[in-house]
Amino acid sequence: MKHNYKNPFSYMGMCESAVGAVMKPEEYIEQVIEIAVEAGIKIRDIYLKGTYEKEIKSDNTPVTSADIAAHNIITAALQALTPDIPVLSEEDANIPFSDRKDWQRYWLVDPLDGTGEFIAGSGDFSVIIALIEHNRPIMGIVYVPMTEVCYYAIAGLGAYKRDGQSEVRIMSHQLPADRDPPLKLAVSRRQDPKSVLKLFSHTKHCELIVLGGAALKSCLVAEGKADCYVRIGPTGEWDTGAAQIIVEEAGGQIMDIELQPLSYNERESLENPNFIVVGSPHLAWDELLTAES
Repeated sequence: MKHNYKNPFSYMGMCESAVGAVMKPEEYIEQVIEIAVEAGIKIRDIYLKGTYEKEIKSDNTPVTSADIAAHNIITAALQALTPDIPVLSEEDANIPFSDRKDWQRYWLVDPLDGTGEFIAGSGDFSVIIALIEHNRPIMGIVYVPMTEVCYYAIAGLGAYKRDGQSEVRIMSHQLPADRDPPLKLAVSRRQDPKSVLKLFSHTKHCELIVLGGAALKSCLVAEGKADCYVRIGPTGEWDTGAAQIIVEEAGGQIMDIELQPLSYNERESLENPNFIVVGSPHLAWDELLTAES
């Protein structure tokens, strides 16, 4: 595959700078998908070779040379594509709130979501790129290097799954609201399922779907293969930005455990609260979740 996303970079940047025009996401969604694919190819190459460097960051999470390589590819390409739009990446997130609080639009990137899965050799990891505007995601891409599947969405234009040459619009599974429905719960293979099940008032009809990678489990909800995904434990805003717009455009919702919307770039910390991804927002989730949650 020939990747030509560099071709329109300078002209587009000049247009934004010179006349103040703000391009619509649909005008460069394909270029951004190609950027995600390019980073994914690099990650896959490193993964298959099995030779990479690994370190533990100050927050006690792992980072590998694959994370850094993908970060470098994505940030350089985005800065060339849209020089007037800042980039906030997990691997370069030490930007003071005083410097970023007035950003009206910015790229939010997790170059390799699921670093632990990458290290473990499960293949459950992805490249995440989101465009945030006025503290809300308006475009999101989740690309899976090992399957070459791409999920993407643009606000108001729907959510899609691209697999090879085929592309379909995805919709979340809408459960009936008039009875206690069985739930398909997506859970992390690195998390004790009991810690998730205890959050629900009724668990006898819960089916667990085990998968790695936060974004991948959210996309599972978006395409209707799971009804709910609960994340207990630390995540960053880059873990949910793209997934949120994909889930929302598919008919679902991402909220914190108190059922309040997630926010972006509104405080010094970039850490998310515990959150829940649901395919059927109309259900009485306040009744399905226990008081302990």
